[in-house]
Amino acid sequence: MSQLLSTDKKKKPFRLVKFFAYASFAVLLAFSFPFSVIVAQKAKDMLLNSYENYALLLGENLNHQVFQNFVIPVVNRYGKIRLRDKEQYELMDRIVNNTVHGYNVDLVNIYDIEKGVIAYSTDPRLLGKKVVRSLGYNKAVMGENSSGLISGTKDLWGLGIELLGGERKLRTYIPFRGIDPYVGDTGYVLGVFEIIQDLTKPYQSLVRFQYTIFGLSLVIMGLIFLALLLIVRKAEMTIEERAREQRELQAQLHQAERLAALGQMVAGVSHEIRNPLGIIRSTAELLGGLPNADEAQKKLSMVIVEESSRLNNVVTEFLDFARPQKPNVRDCSLTEIINKNIAFLEPELKKSQVQITQNLDGRNFPLKGDPEMLYRAFLNIFINAIHAIGKNGEIEITGKEDKAHYTISIRDSGCGIARDDLNRVFNPFFTTKEKGTGLGLSIVRKIIEVHQGSITLESSEDEGTTVHVTLPKDGPVE
Repeated sequence: MSQLLSTDKKKKPFRLVKFFAYASFAVLLAFSFPFSVIVAQKAKDMLLNSYENYALLLGENLNHQVFQNFVIPVVNRYGKIRLRDKEQYELMDRIVNNTVHGYNVDLVNIYDIEKGVIAYSTDPRLLGKKVVRSLGYNKAVMGENSSGLISGTKDLWGLGIELLGGERKLRTYIPFRGIDPYVGDTGYVLGVFEIIQDLTKPYQSLVRFQYTIFGLSLVIMGLIFLALLLIVRKAEMTIEERAREQRELQAQLHQAERLAALGQMVAGVSHEIRNPLGIIRSTAELLGGLPNADEAQKKLSMVIVEESSRLNNVVTEFLDFARPQKPNVRDCSLTEIINKNIAFLEPELKKSQVQITQNLDGRNFPLKGDPEMLYRAFLNIFINAIHAIGKNGEIEITGKEDKAHYTISIRDSGCGIARDDLNRVFNPFFTTKEKGTGLGLSIVRKIIEVHQGSITLESSEDEGTTVHVTLPKDGPVE
């Protein structure tokens, strides 16, 4: 059983906001990343496609210029093409450079497919080098065009996000065909053109564009996430607040049920006690007043009368707490009620050497309420203040008002209330005094609440207590 309880204590409550935070962040990240990769890849494909078409048009033009202005004149004049010959090489170089001039071309190679070497190159260092028989080269020999990207960098962890830096070039293989001046392309492949274009700058721009898309996606998803998070947090707070209110209502209902049962019992017991108690008191008074009563009998009779009175007050408190209270609402004055309390307590105030200071600014504080019930409520508050002070202290009374309410604050310089006890002082039968029923403040709160007002306490140990009583000017609304 103890292990089960310890296991229950270790279980953490399910937090909707925390769960949503992790789950939604993972989902948003999973969607934003492929989105940026797809968009950027589409842009890259468009760039490569445009440069490939550009290379094919350039290759077609180069094919026409080389064949018309080099192959035919050289064959007619020399009978054979020898690019090792300086004059022929210079003519080829001039034709190629004039054709590609103004275009973004990094390198042009012309392959001799019979010998398998580079017959011409804009980079003289490559002349005579053996052919690397790649797939693109083989396709060109068969009469097909092909292109491929030469990349000097790798993508990030194979996720399709390339790193900045490094060179990126597009290599295009184009078959060099013979051209009949009358019928056009003969379909006969004489060699292979290799055109290399430098795409580093535009490709770097696309990589930056990809980073921008990914960053913007994260920002947008983050804003959406924050908005949803605020909504969910608000919903969770609302749910928690309603659950708390429900728990409070259930606690109040249980408390009301217990107090109702207790009230019925107290009312019955108090009624049974009060009748014989009255007979005891009247009998004691009668015995003490007999002509032949000696001093001892009179003293004992007085003790019986005093204790009967005290017990009767306790019974009255029980009845006040137990029976339903309905105020007899009429015009009254809070100032008059407070003055009556002070006048009644004057002997006790002098005995305890407690000074009362009123800061009501001469206002009358008129309102609708039950003056008798309010008198009892304030009387309990003043008595508690006197008991808290003990000897040589001060009670200060202040008042303020707003449009619809009065607030009377009663501050004493007494011993104060411990923090642990502050939330329990209104509970029935809770008391820190050696004598007392613990019903005084419970009765006060019932009287204030039946007037649709409120009562609050501010207190610290050894620093006194302030009681704030707020009442509606127009009285309780039925």
